[in-house]
Amino acid sequence: MKTFRTGGIHPPESKLTGNSPIEVMPLPSELAIPLSQHLGKPAKPVVKMNDEVKKGQLIGEADGFISANVHASTSGKIKAIKPHPHPGGQYAMTVFITPDGKDEWAEGLECAPADWKRLSKQEILRKIKDAGVVGMGGAGFPTNVKLSPPPDKKIDTLILNGAECEPFLTADHRLMVESPEDIVTGLEIMASLFDGPLKIAIGIESNKQDAIETLQRYALPKQIEVVSLKTKYPQGAEKQLINAITGRVVGEGELPFDKGCIVQNIGTAAAVCDAVCRNRPLIERVLTVSGMEISRKKNISARIGTSFSDIIAFCGDMSEKTNQIISGGPMMGKAVFSLDVPVVKTTSGILFINNPALGKSMERTCIRCGRCVEVCPQGLAPWLLANVAQLRHFDEIQTLGLANCTECGSCTYVCPSGRELVHWIKYAKALVANRQKRKSA
Repeated sequence: MKTFRTGGIHPPESKLTGNSPIEVMPLPSELAIPLSQHLGKPAKPVVKMNDEVKKGQLIGEADGFISANVHASTSGKIKAIKPHPHPGGQYAMTVFITPDGKDEWAEGLECAPADWKRLSKQEILRKIKDAGVVGMGGAGFPTNVKLSPPPDKKIDTLILNGAECEPFLTADHRLMVESPEDIVTGLEIMASLFDGPLKIAIGIESNKQDAIETLQRYALPKQIEVVSLKTKYPQGAEKQLINAITGRVVGEGELPFDKGCIVQNIGTAAAVCDAVCRNRPLIERVLTVSGMEISRKKNISARIGTSFSDIIAFCGDMSEKTNQIISGGPMMGKAVFSLDVPVVKTTSGILFINNPALGKSMERTCIRCGRCVEVCPQGLAPWLLANVAQLRHFDEIQTLGLANCTECGSCTYVCPSGRELVHWIKYAKALVANRQKRKSA
């Protein structure tokens, strides 16, 4: 088994839904579809109040190079376009759709599978862009942009991230077991966009043996390598995955394409297959509903725009002990402030937690034990970054590798003093970015 060289931790896996087949959630009575579900500028609304829309119809158009299209998740009427709570922790402009119950596709969408090999590279990229496909592992970077690196960057390795190293989350695991053909087809489509010899690999943690065996049956005849990875967090982080599979190190200030690599997510590969072969935009996704405080833990396929409250109703009531609801995984996910927040393209899971330390923990003085340094996968000194952030010495902190921190949370997890190290690093990043914007202005 392969793994990355530096740091890492082994939190309890808690994969409670690893053997739970994907269930399709019924259409809710209302959908709230944010125009910001991706990295970059929010999409521009192209519909207005009381418009009738069809399933898959464009309702938000990409606004600029780093942006993504947004589509209606069902047919119905536009009820409102207004700011609404977002799982990212802010308010975002949102299109509300009242379903008509017909669930009718817009003309030309969801057609019979096409022979993608007849398409040119430009046609493939256009289909991916038109479908609004983004990275579904959490970052939400527009996929058509990621698959179009600068001409001077020679890509020789394409990696599919099936690690799913966060505790609780099993959505990618179930996709690999239940839809391997779509995943491999999506990977082949992405590989066709690059010239010259190309190494293609799927990295999967060893705790998903059924997924490894399933994908091997489909991938090996296509000359795609399935790599068994050591179960260790954050194995699925882009830089760590590249290091584990290729041995290459993506340094500070570098991007994966600087090392000849492109990394995509399992869900993204399936969405690419849908977009290119079926003319199907990204309007639903698989996510995990788990945690110790929800009665029925599941992997579900839900429409984009489905509220967390509707998902709770589908999966059974949460217990009265729930004091934290997390969108994503427990290490890098965000606690939501409202059950009205909707599922978006990057929602990998919803966790219902009873956190006894919530609101009670107090940071203590750093004891210089060095545990955060030992586990940091980027080889940084998180304790020092946090100290400098608290002192607001922002010129100094940039020389300590601030930009290289991936905010994985490993340091906070092991800190015996209970220091919120990632919080202080995020705080420093935000203030440094604001200073740079003011200087530019």
